[in-house]
This record gives sequence, C-alpha cells and structure tokens, in this order.
Amino acid sequence: MMSAATSSLAHACRNVLLTSDARDKAAKARETASQWRNGSLQRDKTASKDWPDRPARPAAPQLIAPQDMPKRRMSSPTGRKTQLHALAHIELNAIDLAFDLIGRFITAEVPDDFIDDWIKVGADEARHFLMLADRLEELDMHYGDLPAHDGLWQAAYDTRDDLLGRLVIVPLVLEARGLDVTPLMMQKFSQAGDDKSAKMLEIIFEDEKTHVKAGTRWFHYLCQEQNLTPENSFQTMVERYFTGRLKPPFNDEARAQAGLPAHYYHLQ
Repeated sequence: MMSAATSSLAHACRNVLLTSDARDKAAKARETASQWRNGSLQRDKTASKDWPDRPARPAAPQLIAPQDMPKRRMSSPTGRKTQLHALAHIELNAIDLAFDLIGRFITAEVPDDFIDDWIKVGADEARHFLMLADRLEELDMHYGDLPAHDGLWQAAYDTRDDLLGRLVIVPLVLEARGLDVTPLMMQKFSQAGDDKSAKMLEIIFEDEKTHVKAGTRWFHYLCQEQNLTPENSFQTMVERYFTGRLKPPFNDEARAQAGLPAHYYHLQ
C-alpha cells in the first residue's frame, strides 16, 4: 500500500524540482509522467505549504546574468556546440517549469485534462534534454561545461501566484519564441553538415508546437471561466510580467498551427 506522500502528484512534482542532478531530474520527470498515466499518483486536494520558489540546480553550469552571456556564432563547430549547450539548458529549465506549473496550481479549478497536457509537456522536455545532453557528449562536451543564464526561471517566479499569467508568459511567449527561431537553427546545422543535430531540433520544434497549443487551450479555458476577453488578457499579462516588448520576426505559420492568433502578439 502506497503512503499518502508517495501517491501524491504534488509530492512527485516537488521531487522533480528538488532534484539537482540534471540527468536524474529528467529521469524523475519521466517516471512521474509514467506514474500519473498508470494511475499510481493522485491529484492533491490542498495546496503545499512549502512549495519551493526555485528548483535545485547542478553545481555546473555556472549561472550568470543574461547580459553577460557570450554571443553564440554558429559559423564554427565551437559555436554550434555552444548553441546545443544553451538549448540543453533551456530544456532543463523547461522540465522544472512544467512540473512547477502542475504542482503549484494543482488545486486550481481545472480538470484532470490540464494535468494530462502538462505531464506530457514535462516528459517531452525531459526527453529533449537527454537528447541534447547525449549529443553534446558525442561532440566531446558535457552539459555544464559552459556558463548559462538564470533568466528563464524569473518568469516562473514572477507568475507564481497567477496561473493566467504563467500560461501567457511561459508557453505563449517564451515557448512560442522557440517556434520563431528554431527553423533557422535547423537550417544552419544542416548547412554545416550536422544533420543529426538538425533532425534533433526538428523533433523538438514539432513537440514545441504541441506545448504552445496546450498553453493556448488552457489560456482560453481560463478566460472563458473568468469571463475575460482573450486578446486583452494576453496583452495585459505581457505588459505585467514580460520585460521589454514582443519582437518580430514571428513564425506566424507555426504559431497558427499551435492555435495562437497573430493579433494577440502583433502589437503596435
């Protein structure tokens, strides 16, 4: 018989967040997804009183301010490895973003389909991280060999009490930006003869469309439940939580495939 703690979905999500080793974090994320799907984990009825504000991180990479990160030039093999390292760091953060979303907002008035979608997102991000970490090792580099920035988690912290804001800033702004920039990266890897990395990015790109689609679905659900106008709510959340402005170029085709209307983000 499982104890209440070991059958708690929030407890499992918290364990993912508090695992510092990157590969172990990815493994726990995939295990948690499997346990939810097979019915071993139960949805919690009360919110955790000690939910972490920050996830555990490995000793490396060194985390520095975004403005201090060196420029990545993909015209050289070193530059392309640097790009893969940066993407691995994004995917590691994305694991925590998905499981923080579930565990932090597990008592919100959303159906189990909400958890199903974000469990899938979290498992996808774990798979992406492991793919990229393995590819780095094939190229004689390890995740953690280069510095990385800590700006990604700021979005989670800023929206820790606002589910609507979290859905806008993480999947509909940050992940949607990945839809804009990934096709050019795929092209540059292919042009450099690194078809394996290009194919990997193509897999990630297609998965990220489904993540943005999940964000769009649940953003619209909450707007309907709260009698809010989606376009106005999107723009209000961006103004409240996003530093700067949404900058083109936008991949309108991929964003449309993910259900994200262009008039939400094509702002004057």
